[in-house]
Amino acid sequence: MEKIEIKSKYELLMTSSLLILCLLLIIVIIFFAVRIQNDIKAGQYIGQEVQNMNVITATGVGDVNSNPDLAQMTFSVISNAKTVSEAMADNTKKMNAVIVSVKGQGVEDKDMTTASFNISPTYDYVQGLCTTASCPQSNRVLTGYEVDQSLQVKIRDLSKIGAIIEGATAAGANQTGDLQFTIDDQDSLVAQARVKAIAKAKAQASQLANQLGVRLVRITGYNEGNNIPTPVYSLSAKAMDTVSAGAGAPSIQIGQNKTEVSVSITYEIR
Repeated sequence: MEKIEIKSKYELLMTSSLLILCLLLIIVIIFFAVRIQNDIKAGQYIGQEVQNMNVITATGVGDVNSNPDLAQMTFSVISNAKTVSEAMADNTKKMNAVIVSVKGQGVEDKDMTTASFNISPTYDYVQGLCTTASCPQSNRVLTGYEVDQSLQVKIRDLSKIGAIIEGATAAGANQTGDLQFTIDDQDSLVAQARVKAIAKAKAQASQLANQLGVRLVRITGYNEGNNIPTPVYSLSAKAMDTVSAGAGAPSIQIGQNKTEVSVSITYEIR
């Protein structure tokens, strides 16, 4: 009798366990079935918003003319000598004189930067005597060393550009160039040009919407590009010789810079 009761309890326990497992299995199956169905539905609409969205794109260009208030240029001293120490001594002496001259025109230390400094050997190539049969390879012969040092200078008083060039070349700068005129606060000019460009693009979008008989809903895209041309001037070797010979400071024409921003704005329409 006791064995029968134990067997009945065991069978009941097994039956209950199977029922619970079946119930859990059904719940899991339902969960994944619903999830798969939702994923299929979601997949049907992937890309539909972009594909079915009606849009128009308007463009606008804004520009601001301004007078440059900052000039940048480079002064270089190139020295050649038989030894490195001789070339270094000559180069250092002349570059220090150039710096003193530039400072004398009111340029501050913060506006002067050593742009480059190089030491390199110099060679001559000697060709041996040629015979009727062949010519020997040319031999490379060390002749000395070259020291090349460049100073980048920012000039805030544009009326002194010519005097600074004249003084620097007289002090020993034997190469100069990369004269550029820029705006110290260029970001503010870009912002002003952007405002104009966006206003033109919005006006064009409104006009297009009226002509097409549609309504602008919202902005869905924006792109921007800017063009900030920087005039670059270089003094020719002849002009350098003229300045070094004491013919006076060169006349530099500054002109104007134009900062230009172009934008394109995409609108959803209905």
